[in-house]
Amino acid sequence: MSLVRPITRRDIKGPALYATIRDDYRNRVIALKRPRRVLVGDRVAMVFENRHTLTLQIEEMCRAENLTRDDQIDAEIAVYNELMPTEGSLSATLFIELPTDADPYVALRELVGLDEHVVLHIGGHAVRASFEPGRSTDDKISAVQYIRFVVDAEVFAALRTPGTPIAMEIDHPSYRHRVDGSEELRASLAADYA
Repeated sequence: MSLVRPITRRDIKGPALYATIRDDYRNRVIALKRPRRVLVGDRVAMVFENRHTLTLQIEEMCRAENLTRDDQIDAEIAVYNELMPTEGSLSATLFIELPTDADPYVALRELVGLDEHVVLHIGGHAVRASFEPGRSTDDKISAVQYIRFVVDAEVFAALRTPGTPIAMEIDHPSYRHRVDGSEELRASLAADYA
């Protein structure tokens, strides 16, 4: 079963039923996320999303906000389905993680323009990220960004090939880092499309 198909109301338990499985489900998804989380330098982390990671986020939001009506839950599902990878793209949530002693205004201002400088390397292919609009301006950037990597059949073929190197790069003028992803990350991403 593909892990990139949209989430439906049938997939969401809601706060009452979710409470009975929450600890086990969270632990399983946290374990799934481990290889899908990539640290790029000392201030940026990315988590590649799929149906499991987004379902957990919906359940947690419904629990935190006590959303029990179908229309409320459907609204959350619609929001998170926008973040779902597709048959032609990978998606991730990018977090700017600032040191506790940093002035957030100054530190985030230094990263304005980051939305033009994130690249996923899969084998010999370099895919620049598309960022969700409205989360940055000419003088500020949100600490949480939703990104998508549009990939073609050739890139997917490379992703599905065991041993294909994968790397994340940020080539921003004031934040340059590249980190190799693990084979476990490559295999996890490829498995989303099985």
